[in-house]
Amino acid sequence: MCLHHSRHEYIDVYVNVNILRWSAWRGLSSVWRLIMQETFTISELGKEFGITTRAIRFYEDKKLLSPVRDGQKRIYTRSDRTRLKLLLRGKRLGWPLDEIRDVLNMYEAGHAGELQQLKYTCRKIEESRKQLQQQKRDIEASLADLATIESRCQARIQSISADGDEDAA
Repeated sequence: MCLHHSRHEYIDVYVNVNILRWSAWRGLSSVWRLIMQETFTISELGKEFGITTRAIRFYEDKKLLSPVRDGQKRIYTRSDRTRLKLLLRGKRLGWPLDEIRDVLNMYEAGHAGELQQLKYTCRKIEESRKQLQQQKRDIEASLADLATIESRCQARIQSISADGDEDAA
């Protein structure tokens, strides 16, 4: 342990300890408790995840996110950020919002829900994999159909062009 701390460092520790004591004794508002931990604004989350603030508000309306409010200001915690990250991952996998909500609710249950969440997620991944593989087969069939049609069109263009050249001669 280093004994050569500046006076400023001692003051910081003293103030923080006293704030924590005061909050335990008096009970700080939820906003003050949030200030003590890492928080995010709606704009910061939007920029981080590449989505609009309107999309984030939509997820709030659907009860997938629930930030603390300070008047009109939304204050998001690390937990809210994690929920948003999981939500967006589920959307990328093509899951409906109801299923994403189920996974998020299991996440909130902590360790007790972890096994259930993992099993559910594995089932959903397998379902998504099967669906994506079918879509891939469908796309490959459609691409083959397009190639066949294009080839026939090109052959017909050549045939018409050749007939036109003979008529001109």
